[in-house]
Amino acid sequence: SIRELGKQYDSMVEINFITEPDAVKIFEGNLDADTIIMNLTAYARRKMTPHRTLVFFDEIQECPNARTAIKFLVEDGRFDYIESGSLLGIRYKTVKSYPVGYEETLRMYPMDFEEFCLANGLQEDVLSYLRSCYERQESVSQAVHQSMLNLFRYYTIVGGMPDVVKTFIESHDIGRVIQTQQNILSLYRQDISKYALENKARVTRVFDLIPAQLDDKNRRFTLSAISKNARSREYEDAFTWLDDAEVALPCYNLTAPQLPLKLNEKSTIFKLFLCDCGLLCAQSMDNIQFTILQGDLSVNMGSILENVFAQQLVSNGFELYYYNKQKIGELDFVLQKDQQVIPLEIKSGKDYHSHTALDNAMAVSEWELKQGIVFCSGNVEKQGPVTYFPWYMIMFYKRTPLPHSGQMIVNVDLPSLP
Repeated sequence: SIRELGKQYDSMVEINFITEPDAVKIFEGNLDADTIIMNLTAYARRKMTPHRTLVFFDEIQECPNARTAIKFLVEDGRFDYIESGSLLGIRYKTVKSYPVGYEETLRMYPMDFEEFCLANGLQEDVLSYLRSCYERQESVSQAVHQSMLNLFRYYTIVGGMPDVVKTFIESHDIGRVIQTQQNILSLYRQDISKYALENKARVTRVFDLIPAQLDDKNRRFTLSAISKNARSREYEDAFTWLDDAEVALPCYNLTAPQLPLKLNEKSTIFKLFLCDCGLLCAQSMDNIQFTILQGDLSVNMGSILENVFAQQLVSNGFELYYYNKQKIGELDFVLQKDQQVIPLEIKSGKDYHSHTALDNAMAVSEWELKQGIVFCSGNVEKQGPVTYFPWYMIMFYKRTPLPHSGQMIVNVDLPSLP
């Protein structure tokens, strides 16, 4: 956490612009580094040692001038800075000048399944064993397999919101877990009312319809569910708002599962997943948590299971796509990994060896789909070009990261004239 990082410094100054609204006055007037640091030290009333102090601006969206001033503070170099905020992708208050080149953005997600396992006491050696089974495509011992399936079911209903995970670890009381989730959902609705401005009614309507739309047979979000007279242009901003706020995860349909996926995207046809599977459970039908705990992730729970995978895939670096045509069937997810297109099927029942759409798609020669993956309740196995992994191994299925600075150096050798 940021506060844990702060312990590595001699001192840390934390300012929350919501709980401390007067702090915006630090950035009134001149925005040169000397003026701001003078105001900052006066406000903090503590010693700030140059090069040994971390300054943490929380809820920075409430102070646009602080975003603008970061450029000058970073150039000054006396202190290190971390900014954090809610809905930073939303243009709620105008920032006069964004500090392009002076900020490194880290997108924060709910805790993923691996983090959830570690928080619940899973030992590193077990995690290493599972990773080895995944990489070697070897079966997991039955005892470990069953324990991991149980952990995955817990994650499905708890999700990855830190306060919810904390409640679960401390109490294992699902009633308290649900109450904490409901509190977060209420806060989301409050944020929509506060930040969505003139679009708040439409954004709220779309947000509240996500569970029902996912539970529909084809999971696609259809405007007719809102109103028979609803038009895409009227709700386009609402969908964009939820996406930018990282509250919803759009998964776009493809004209064909071929590279580059972005160019084959149908931007008007999509599924809309919630950012956290636990919140989806809390927003869905009564007693769904009990049903999942009993081990039932059958066809009626398919929407919940797909949301778990959508959430995990996004945190693992993937963009979400799917494919659905009557002649082929539906591929739950279509991903780009290492310059290949990989179709993924998510199976909730016991008949996971039956995957007609996947077979049909892999038979289309022009698509050149060399491998398919099925995530299921079974153990690791491989049959021809299709590999079966247990649900919990999604934590290891990650996109190859882009090279960092210094990892890929290109030598430019220009010819000279004779």
